[in-house]
Amino acid sequence: DVYKRQVAKLARKPQGNDRSQAKAIFQGLCDVAVMNSYYYGNMKFGDKADQKEWAQSIRLVFTNQSNRGNHMNISGGGVAKYAKNKVAAIAFLEFLTEEKAQQLYGEINFEYPVNPAVTVNGELASWGKFKPDALPIERLAELAPKAQMIIDRVGW
Repeated sequence: DVYKRQVAKLARKPQGNDRSQAKAIFQGLCDVAVMNSYYYGNMKFGDKADQKEWAQSIRLVFTNQSNRGNHMNISGGGVAKYAKNKVAAIAFLEFLTEEKAQQLYGEINFEYPVNPAVTVNGELASWGKFKPDALPIERLAELAPKAQMIIDRVGW
């Protein structure tokens, strides 16, 4: 079936972290890998010479830009029910979503803003337009058991 054919096309068994994927491309082990884009920025501008080389050897491609968009991870925060400083905790979380904080996430850690009022610029803008997939996270949770069954069946 289609899933087994996809697994058969893998250059190797899925392994390692985001940096390992860039290294695998650099080493010629594969032509394509899935990784979080912010790792690319951190490697490109980091202080490790080998990782700079890895970053220079790859090109970012955002998939599905002409239709549903590319999957996007998000960071989240919450306040514990019995937190002692709820007001301060909520204020901190609200601050993290404000324009200035979101701009800093982009400039320092190469993360796309969740605040729609924030303009993507600098290094992130040089990567091209990014259309995120708008699939609700609840839908991912609904589909997870079926996805796991497919993964188990095809030996991924």
